[in-house]
Amino acid sequence: MKKNVQTDPYEIATHRTGRAWSALAIIIMMGVPAAICLYFGVYPPLKGFLMGLVGVVSIYLPVAIIEVLTYSPMVGSAGAYLMFVTGNLANMKVPCAVNAMDVAGVKPGSREGEIVATIAVATSSIVTDLIIVLGVVGLSFLHPVLENPVLAPAFNNVLPALFGALGVVWLRKYWKVAIIPSIIMIVVFIFLPVSLLGIMVAVAAVLSVISARILYKRGMI
Repeated sequence: MKKNVQTDPYEIATHRTGRAWSALAIIIMMGVPAAICLYFGVYPPLKGFLMGLVGVVSIYLPVAIIEVLTYSPMVGSAGAYLMFVTGNLANMKVPCAVNAMDVAGVKPGSREGEIVATIAVATSSIVTDLIIVLGVVGLSFLHPVLENPVLAPAFNNVLPALFGALGVVWLRKYWKVAIIPSIIMIVVFIFLPVSLLGIMVAVAAVLSVISARILYKRGMI
């Protein structure tokens, strides 16, 4: 059954709580460097600050908007708020949520899928925090291991390994929908500058929707 976001008590409570905690997270993230500057009386030069801000915003603002539009329908409202506050979307939260929904046999966008995705994102956040705490505590012991040249290639390929393993499952299940966007993205990624790769998430999503629509209209899926 299609849910009405404007009247659903769960959605209303989720958005109210999510907005409040998101605002608090932004205040804390911006407040820490501001407090350090005030305490020590050291401030970045305005010109350098604005130049750095323009460079960062020009890259990450479009990516942030694209990620909200792309990932939010996959994990639902509660999972999206938690995911965007805790970070590590592409390499941690989204793979965990998608894999959890696949294991549970629920569809993205459904109430069941939203619940499973939220639990997966929350569990991933807790595990990530625990690993970070252990890493900070044991940094002196792990430092030689992390900088070992033998293991360096493994750390550089963590993200491709995650999406490769996850992609095989979904490509095998929905290969008709995936084949056209995959071919186009492979060709584009070969020639596209690295600085523009972030916006291709939205392009790939649009291509997938168009491809699925055409195949559905022709009765191929």
